[in-house]
Amino acid sequence: MAKQRKGRSVDGIFLLNKAIGGSSNQVMQQVRRLFNAAKAGHTGALDPLASGMLPVCLGEATKFSQFLLDADKTYSVTARLGIRTTTSDADGEVVETRSVNVSESQLLVAVDSFRGRSKQIPSMFSALKYQGKPLYHYARKGIEVPREARDIEIFDIRVNRFEGDEVDMQVHCSKGTYIRSLVDDLGQLLGCGAYVTMLDRTAVAGYPTAQMMSLEQLEQRAAQCTVDGQVNYDELDKLLLPMDTAVLNLPAVTVPTAKMPYFSNGNPVQADTGDLTGQVRTYAEADGRFLGVAEVEQPGRVAPKRLVVC
Repeated sequence: MAKQRKGRSVDGIFLLNKAIGGSSNQVMQQVRRLFNAAKAGHTGALDPLASGMLPVCLGEATKFSQFLLDADKTYSVTARLGIRTTTSDADGEVVETRSVNVSESQLLVAVDSFRGRSKQIPSMFSALKYQGKPLYHYARKGIEVPREARDIEIFDIRVNRFEGDEVDMQVHCSKGTYIRSLVDDLGQLLGCGAYVTMLDRTAVAGYPTAQMMSLEQLEQRAAQCTVDGQVNYDELDKLLLPMDTAVLNLPAVTVPTAKMPYFSNGNPVQADTGDLTGQVRTYAEADGRFLGVAEVEQPGRVAPKRLVVC
């Protein structure tokens, strides 16, 4: 008999403002505990030394976490020039020190060269897996393993401050972009080396920054919703964003009421798809309820791919 999950059946997305320290999985589990959710998943790990937006999916929302993993992201990063470390951040050991003879114009030209599409070799200290284990597992043992260059795209990169050996930048990039590797590459291009001293993820897809909450703020709200040891989860759940916010980049299709029994059982049905192709988000005609993600097989016909279990 399968082991039954402990916790509530609660569905939604919580926008966590992760603090420096602790892994993404650790803070995700704390969020799950505060909501007493049976299931949770995050949408793209942040290093312990990184902070910022970490959407946490609860319940059925975990089915759509991949869409947020694939979403564009924006980072605020501070790089220190003149030093190169093993991890390309402040947590690593210094492997090289050089003098910094970089003008502002040289920096701007170098930074601008990273715009657009390119290939990037992931850092050995990333969570990317090789033969079932994350790369950092090998790196900590001093083992170098082969890594394939990955296609990335830098949509926008700009310098906000350049003082002495410090550079503040804002980077809007595609999925799979490692900011530490980007900074290390910048340092090599400038001929002086560089590493990350601060990294903050300021945006994931189009999620509202103003709705982010820190773990401490969530704990305080949970305490306010607790009376005589009983948590008013109806009030706490108001902090969650709807599941379909993870797929708002997909066009919407309404499933006719008469077709709902077939669609809910995983069968393709007729629906008004217009000239849409590919994946779509679907809603029930009767009450506008989010049903999940489907694929347009042909004009006027959608096949369910990832459905919400009600």
